Amino acid sequence: MSFLVLLLAVWIEKFSALRQRVQRDGGWLRELNKLEASPRWNDRPWLVLMVMVLLPVALLALLLWVLEPVAYGLLALPVHLLVVIYSLGRGDLLAALGPFRDAWRREDLQAAAHVAKRDLDIEADDGEQLLVRVQGHLLWQAYQSFFAVIFWYFVLGPVAALSYRLLALTAEHSQNPGVAERAAQMRHAFDWVPVRLLAASFALVGNFVAVSRVMLHELLNWNISAADLIDKVGLVAGEIPKPVAGPDGINSLDRLWELLLRAAVLWYAGFALWTVLA
Repeated sequence: MSFLVLLLAVWIEKFSALRQRVQRDGGWLRELNKLEASPRWNDRPWLVLMVMVLLPVALLALLLWVLEPVAYGLLALPVHLLVVIYSLGRGDLLAALGPFRDAWRREDLQAAAHVAKRDLDIEADDGEQLLVRVQGHLLWQAYQSFFAVIFWYFVLGPVAALSYRLLALTAEHSQNPGVAERAAQMRHAFDWVPVRLLAASFALVGNFVAVSRVMLHELLNWNISAADLIDKVGLVAGEIPKPVAGPDGINSLDRLWELLLRAAVLWYAGFALWTVLA
């Protein structure tokens, strides 16, 4: 059922607006901020995480435990699908990059810097650094929005996928530094395996030798963040040249996107093969 859910999730992502209707975080974020603002919970970050992350995933696990035996698990299928869709990243990555791409193609660096700050929350000291940061943003957002979620769903099911997204939301939106720090630590642990698996996938669909050189030093490095690792590996795997203004700079973003698409196809082929052989 896992592979079927992943196929349906991709189809819905491309051809339906269901994702926008499912991904409503307002109520959950209000409860998180309300809990953090309470004097009783202000110095208890682990308790906040237990209530806002562990409790929802425990309720999901209980619901699935009840539904799995009914009708050969068919009633659990829509729950799996909704959880996976909710757990995917927020926003449309390619649409958010659109204004930046237009400005960069025109070599209007001032406009590119403005839209990068407005749409992507990215700032840089000069044009070259700006493009490098946008390239890193593309790789990181694609990883955390899609690859990390489908990895944990396929390995451990919807409970793990939901846990990953709730930890990510907590780390990004928490107003309590202690809560945000602990959520980021737990997310880092969640990222350790899938980000390295994606790096290995880049080696298979990109420049194998260049990726191998990077991974030789970073494979077991616990301290490097997932964002930094996928940035370093993605740029060498796609053989991205030095940043330049104009169409050539936009071509580097296209090459990174094509690299990500090839990696996604490789992952789905692996999932399909595992499903057949298991």
